[in-house]
Amino acid sequence: MKDVIAGAMAVLGTLLVLGGGAVIVARALREPSAADAPTVETAPVSTTKRVVNAMRNLPAADRLIGWGIVLLVLAAVAAGAISFSLGANAGTR
Repeated sequence: MKDVIAGAMAVLGTLLVLGGGAVIVARALREPSAADAPTVETAPVSTTKRVVNAMRNLPAADRLIGWGIVLLVLAAVAAGAISFSLGANAGTR
């Protein structure tokens, strides 16, 4: 069952990454419009706010690629290709 889940996530992750790439290529091939013109903010914006705004306004292609990468990593963990090991030792006298 673990292999089936890992395989499904790997396939979905790959499709998301390829779909994101297709959106980027399709956007590059179309004619630019007035809506694509960059907007200019006049007030100074803090670094934190710029990072939050950038994460909120990710293009659809970048979100697809990001989720595809997350699914590929989860598939690798589920298949056992990536493992985590935590350990702790208590000192005794």
